[in-house]
Amino acid sequence: MTKVLVVGSINMDIVNAVKDHPKPGETLHAFGTRYIPGGKGANQAIAAARAGAAVTFVGAVGSDAFGGQLRDGLAQAGVDVSHVSVRPGTSGLAFITVAESGENTIILSAGSNGSVMPADVDRAEVALAACDVVLLQNEIPWETTVHAMRRARALGRQVYLNLAPARELTDEEIRLVDVLVVNEVEASVASSVPVSSVAEAVDAGRRLVSRGAEAVLVTLGAQGCVWVDPAGDPAHFPAFPVQPVDTTAAGDTFIGAFAAVRGTGTAPGAGDALPLHEALRFASAAAAVKVTRPGAQTGIPSREDIERFLQAR
Repeated sequence: MTKVLVVGSINMDIVNAVKDHPKPGETLHAFGTRYIPGGKGANQAIAAARAGAAVTFVGAVGSDAFGGQLRDGLAQAGVDVSHVSVRPGTSGLAFITVAESGENTIILSAGSNGSVMPADVDRAEVALAACDVVLLQNEIPWETTVHAMRRARALGRQVYLNLAPARELTDEEIRLVDVLVVNEVEASVASSVPVSSVAEAVDAGRRLVSRGAEAVLVTLGAQGCVWVDPAGDPAHFPAFPVQPVDTTAAGDTFIGAFAAVRGTGTAPGAGDALPLHEALRFASAAAAVKVTRPGAQTGIPSREDIERFLQAR
């Protein structure tokens, strides 16, 4: 069994449905409000756990009413939350307004996510040393993410970085990454070249590998994904054709599932990783199942769901 340590964000998404977005100074009635657990770190942790990995989470929730709910949701999905701290104040929040047109506006409030410090990573040193993969994003303080990458590299653990939200990387930072996972926008920001096609994704991946990333995985939605590493020719893996219902957390599901089955197996007692092609096929299937289901974390499939989908193909 692959062991994954996630250092990242935990949010409560507060989603209001409206006919049209309000103008400045205008008050509108919402059709309804939904409270949806989210955050890229939490989504990816749950995806990895449901795909069969042993997952430990390093992060924080607030002392508000959402904190216990968010922590319990991770635990119920099988994630070890012994390193999820409770901090005074609010949990991470996303205030989302969705119009009938489908356009949305989002206000992020970091809350407790902004309090995740390098010391939190250090307190999880035993779990860090025992894992196969350290899975990171960019929704907690960047200094903490970089510290986690440095500690993982020093301990010989693999670093998977989902560079979301997008940012530029220094040469030192990119050399700490074993697998850099980016979508079109993130790949463009990191590589300084436009990315909207498979060919452009390959170009961006090559540029990032040339700067020191061990491998780059560019996700392209319905166009599938592109894998680039120094060892061989770039590879394009098409997506499974499905009728989407809700694409929320599809990318997080892909990343979590990929980490779960691609872990190197270098930690004591770890299982063998799937070959690259099979791991990407598995992750693509996980994302395909997810988009056919409503909800973010509630729609993330189990390993049995994913294997059943693959058997039917």
